[in-house]
Amino acid sequence: MSLAKLLQEQQQRLSEIIELLMRERALLASADIESETLVEVAKRKQELLARLEASEKLRQGVQQRLGYADGAAGAHQAALDAGCEEAWMQTLEMTREAQRLNTLNGELVALRMEQNTRLLDFIHQAAEKTVYRASGRVAAQTGRINASV
Repeated sequence: MSLAKLLQEQQQRLSEIIELLMRERALLASADIESETLVEVAKRKQELLARLEASEKLRQGVQQRLGYADGAAGAHQAALDAGCEEAWMQTLEMTREAQRLNTLNGELVALRMEQNTRLLDFIHQAAEKTVYRASGRVAAQTGRINASV
């Protein structure tokens, strides 16, 4: 398989991942998160990432078999020699965009977790303010009306 074809394949997968990350971001930003949809997006993202990784390993293997150095410098030289430097640069740009979106989504998840933790802490604090007497009845609380006495 030619380098140009491999890069085209990677770009297609990156495009799908970017679309999925944008969908995931929209789901995470919404007020009412649809957990089932989010799980489906996560599964699809894992599938696409596995396929992208397989494609990248194939590209790296071709790069090595053709005698180019490992890493970005060898990949760039291979793209230059194959006449597909523009495709290589576009692939790198798409990779950076996917990484940026993934980082943003991770930050959204962290914010959601922080909000949930604060909400749970508030609920626990509110529940601790309820004190029961030995009889099982609620004791009068400051600022509350106790109609059971």
